[in-house]
Amino acid sequence: MKPTQPGGPGAISAGDSYLPQHGNGGYRITRYELDLGYRVAANRLTGRVLISAFATQTLTRFSLDLANLTVSKVLVNGRRAAKFVVRGRKLNITPEQPIPIGTALLVDIAYSGNPGPLRGPWGDVGWEELADGVLVAGQPNGAPSWFPCNDHPGEKASYQFTVTTDSPYLVVANGTLVRRQVRAAQTTWVFDQPEPMATYLATLHIGQYEMLDFAKTPVRQRVAVPPRLRNLARIDLGRQAEMMVAFQTMFGPYPFGQYTVVVTDDNLEIPLEAQGLSVFGANFLDGRRGQERLVAHELAHQWFGNSLTVAGWRHIWLNEGFACYAEWLWSEASGGATAAVHATRAWNRLAALPQNLVISDPGPALMFDDRLYKRGALTLHALRGLVGDIVFFTLVREWVAVHRHGSVTTAEFVELAARHSAAPVRELLSRWLDQPGLPPLV
Repeated sequence: MKPTQPGGPGAISAGDSYLPQHGNGGYRITRYELDLGYRVAANRLTGRVLISAFATQTLTRFSLDLANLTVSKVLVNGRRAAKFVVRGRKLNITPEQPIPIGTALLVDIAYSGNPGPLRGPWGDVGWEELADGVLVAGQPNGAPSWFPCNDHPGEKASYQFTVTTDSPYLVVANGTLVRRQVRAAQTTWVFDQPEPMATYLATLHIGQYEMLDFAKTPVRQRVAVPPRLRNLARIDLGRQAEMMVAFQTMFGPYPFGQYTVVVTDDNLEIPLEAQGLSVFGANFLDGRRGQERLVAHELAHQWFGNSLTVAGWRHIWLNEGFACYAEWLWSEASGGATAAVHATRAWNRLAALPQNLVISDPGPALMFDDRLYKRGALTLHALRGLVGDIVFFTLVREWVAVHRHGSVTTAEFVELAARHSAAPVRELLSRWLDQPGLPPLV
C-alpha cells in the first residue's frame, strides 16, 4: 500500500505503477456482499454492495474504484456518509466521523446504471453485453465497471453474489450456488465464494444456457452451454476431467470447490479465466478438440493466477508462464508432443522476434504480450532441465501449497527454487527473467 499520513485520507492508489489509478490505500477489505438486479433487454443494473473492511490508518476520507455508474446512497458503519462523489473512476467517501486505525469498517453502497466495458490499453474490459445476455471479463482493471471495489490484484477477499434477473436466463458467478428462487418472471441466484479472490477474477455470466455435468470426482466439473453447442462441448471439453487428474498430480489439489466452464453463444477473441471458472466463445468449439491447449491453459490458471495471485502486475509471468507451460505438460501427459518439443518450437519463434522484453518487469504495454507467455513457459522448462523432474515438480507443488489463496512475487519463486537445488538456479532464472536477450535453450 502507498503510505499516507495518519489522520489523513486514504491513498487513491495501491501503489502499482502498471495501473496507478486503480486500487486504494488506508484500509483492507475482507468481504464483498453484492445484491444485483439486472434487466437484460435494457442492460439496466441496480446494485447494492456491503463491504467489510478494517482501517489500516486513521481515515478522514477514503476511496473505492467505480466507473460509469451512479451512486445514490453510502452508509459507513451504519451512518450516512457526510459526503460522497464519483469523480473519474473513483468513489470518494467522507465519513461523518474519522475512522480510527484498526477499526472495523462496514460500507453499504447503493448504485445503478447501464454498465459497459472500460476502455484502456488492453482493449475493452469488464462488463460486456452479448447478443442475448452478459459476461464480465475483469482482467486487469474491469471490476469497477460493475461494482465499487478496491481494484488491485493483491487485494483478495471473500464474496457473496445475489443476482436477480429474468427467469429464462441462467446465471453463473464465482463460487458455489447455494440458493435459487423462482418468482414468476424473475429468478434469484445466490453464490458463495469463500476463498479469497482478487477483484479482477470476480465475474458474472447471464445467458440462455443449459448446465451439463461433466464430472463429479475428484472435482465437480460443469459446463454452461447454449443447447445448440451441447454436442460440440462434450467433444471439445471431453478430456477436461483427465486434465484435472493430471494437474492435481503435477501441481497439488485443486484449490476450489468446483470448476465451471461457460461457453457463450457469441464468438470471443480469447478465452477468459476467472476464479473457479473459465469462459470460451462458440468459435473455440470445432468438434475436433482443436483448441484443447487453451482448455488446459485456462484450467491451469485455477492454480496459477486464481489461488496464487500476483501481488502486482509486474509479476504477471507467474500467471501466464505457468499456464502456458501447463499446455505443454498436458500435451506430454496425454501422448502428444513432449514439453521439450514445444519448447524448441517456441524458442525458434521467439528467436526471430524483437528481444526487448524483460518478463520479470515487462511494463504495462507488454504485460499481455504473447512473448511473455512463451518465454515464461521456457523459463520453467529451463529450470526443469537444470534441476530434474523430481525436484522441479516437488518445488512446484510446494509453491502452490505454501501460497494457497495468497499473493506471490517473482522474488519469492526464485527464493523457493534456489532452496530446492544446489545447481545455479538463481543465475539461470536471472538470465531468463531479468534480461531482454533470449538465452540459449539447453
